[in-house]
Order: sequence, then structure tokens, then C-alpha cells
Amino acid sequence: MKLHIAPAAAEAIARLEQAGYSAYIVGGCVRDSLMGQTPSDWDVTTDATPEQVRAALDGVRIIETGIKHGTVTALFAGGAVEITTFRVDGAYDDHRHPSSVSFTDRLENDLARRDFTMNAVAYNERTGLVDPFGGSEDIRTGVIRAVGKPAARFDEDALRILRALRFSAVLGFAIEDETATAVHEKRLLLNNISSERVRNEFSKLICGKNAEEVLLDYSDVIVVFLPEIEPSIGFDQKNYHHIYDVWEHTVR
Repeated sequence: MKLHIAPAAAEAIARLEQAGYSAYIVGGCVRDSLMGQTPSDWDVTTDATPEQVRAALDGVRIIETGIKHGTVTALFAGGAVEITTFRVDGAYDDHRHPSSVSFTDRLENDLARRDFTMNAVAYNERTGLVDPFGGSEDIRTGVIRAVGKPAARFDEDALRILRALRFSAVLGFAIEDETATAVHEKRLLLNNISSERVRNEFSKLICGKNAEEVLLDYSDVIVVFLPEIEPSIGFDQKNYHHIYDVWEHTVR
């Protein structure tokens, strides 16, 4: 398997490898490439620390966008590339952000901390596809599946609950049963997420091609941040002109 890598990301990987480090494109850009789409953003993961990344990319402007989490943004002539050191996350005390991170030299450890199998994939031309959790198969069959135990993934970062719904709506993928069960069970954790992040995810969700089905199947999740809709769910209009309850009428 050979994937196209944007010139800026390819240059970042080449420079890091020349300096003796491992580097891969990772996450959504690999997922989109496997789906035959052109990624809008390119992320690279590496065993180089941010300081080592800066040294390897001497002459390239570096912005410390998330330095405490091992992330910098490299500004190449061909575009920006976000570069993050392989890491393992500490406890998520606020159900959103890890309280600490530690760097690791194993790519698989970094992929294990990610949200869904379709995003826990990495690639470079030397190694090919690195896919320890079966993400490429889930992409092929259109399945959203949490990495590891879904409830644990959502306890760590509650925004992943809404991301699962957004991905389902936008990509048209089905949410795997155990992951779907955890979405329903952990929905109240969304109260820990800022309105801005909820708004951004929900705006993308309702513009997705599968939005109708997601809004109907996960109305109990939507109610958490839009409580105004709750009375409409199951409300019989008692009118022969209307075959749906008020919520389904509104959704459709």
C-alpha cells in the first residue's frame, strides 16, 4: 500500500529521518487518505522531542502550539504540519485534558491513547501502514469503534462522545454496538465540555449526510446540551397530516 503524502509532511518526515528519528503521518490524514480523500490537515508523530524536532528542522519556522503536550507546528513553504512526540497520557481529571503526558519511544503506545480505531493509524513510506487496532478494516466497512474500552475512552475525554456522533453523521459510518452503548451511558459527561467545543462539533454534525439518523438515534445525547428539545421527543401531534412526533418532524 502506498499513500500520497503532501510535500510539507513528506519533507518533515524526511528531515526527521535524516536526523535519525522515526516519523509518520498519523490520524485523520491517514484515515482520509485510506478513504481516497485529500486531507485538509497533516499531522506527523515522531519519537523526537520538541527540542529535537526544532534541531532537525533547522531553518523552518516552528510555533509552539502545544508544547506541554509535545506538539509544535512547522511552517514549510508548502503548508503547516503539526508534529507531536509519541506520548502516553496521564489521568484525565476534568474529563477533557490529560493532567500530564510522558514521552515514549514506541509508536504503538501513542496510537493506543487515541479515540477511535480509524484515527489510530500511522503511515510512512519506509514502514507502510501501522494499524495495531484494525482501523483500516473499520474504515473499509464504515465502522466507528473506540480504541480499547469505550467507556474508558469517554471518561478520559467526554468530547469524544460528540465526536463519535459527528463522524457518524459526516462520514456515514455506523457506531459499533459497544461504543454506541457507552455513548448513551456516558452522555452526561458532556456537561464537562465547553459550549464552544460542543457548538463546533454539533455544527459539523447537523451538516453531515447522515445527520438525520444520528439525531434520531441519539436524541438522549443531544438533550444533554439542548434541553429545550426534550419535550418534543415522543410528543404526538395528534394530527392526521403529521406522521411523526414533534422531534422527528423537526429533524426531518
